[in-house]
Amino acid sequence: MRITPRVKTILDWYESDNPGTKTNLARILGQGKLGGTGKLVILPVDQGFEHGPARSFAPNPAAYDPHYHFKLAFDAGLSAFAAPLGMIEAGAASFAGMVPTILKMNSSNSLATLKDQAVTASIADALRLGCSAIGFTIYPGSEYCFDQMEELRELAEEAKSAGLAVVVWSYPRGPMLDKAGETAVDVCAYAAHMAALTGAHIIKVKPPTAHIGLDAARKAYEANQIDISNATARFAHVVQSCFAGRRLVVFSGGESRDLDGLYDEVRAIRDGGGSGCIIGRNTFQRPREEALAMLAKIIAILRGEKTEG
Repeated sequence: MRITPRVKTILDWYESDNPGTKTNLARILGQGKLGGTGKLVILPVDQGFEHGPARSFAPNPAAYDPHYHFKLAFDAGLSAFAAPLGMIEAGAASFAGMVPTILKMNSSNSLATLKDQAVTASIADALRLGCSAIGFTIYPGSEYCFDQMEELRELAEEAKSAGLAVVVWSYPRGPMLDKAGETAVDVCAYAAHMAALTGAHIIKVKPPTAHIGLDAARKAYEANQIDISNATARFAHVVQSCFAGRRLVVFSGGESRDLDGLYDEVRAIRDGGGSGCIIGRNTFQRPREEALAMLAKIIAILRGEKTEG
């Protein structure tokens, strides 16, 4: 595995980490068609837990099979594959060493009403399965966010001591936030910053809108003339909120939608200094060949190559 100057710079951002953790970060940053660029495209497949199997996989029945996702991530040249315990166990031996894996440590489900997640895996599981990192979701703003942050603290400490990287999904939810507030630019930036403060190596947040969710924040944005006028500026602001860009920030793809809108968003992520995308349903709910073509274009955009449309 060759360490490019860009990857070396990124690894230097993580000043307290041991060689094992930096090696696993380098594995993710060196994998696939974006290897060495400092950019990432990660395939997350935890939607079956979150939304149910039919809502997740019925649009493309081949995706019920865990092997489908391992193979898709490898064939598309992606940076990593993230999934809950059972899905990684179902393909860990067949695809060992082919693509870095991220073990999603906690999950929710749509049958529950609590804005919380259960811890469903252990650091021992991640090591046994050869994972490069653990993944963990926090819901800043929920009634359970402090418990989640304390769970994350314990798991992250153990993961780092074992040489694993830590990926944090930071999704604002709770009684103070309506649907628009969950993706408001100030709230997304706040959530990303909290993830950085919990010690995340890679931070996942939703794409921010131009909406400002908190009145107290609105005053700061107006007084300091923070530019949130377009998508590129909003992505740049979220990246700035993660230690002035010294943490890797990837943005989720959300529900399936038209490709032109998705590609425009990827260009804005790239131009705003984002580290890339973590894109699930927009990928595996499409037929395989269509998904591969879409991912190839996303990778080309992140690499700065000229693309049509």
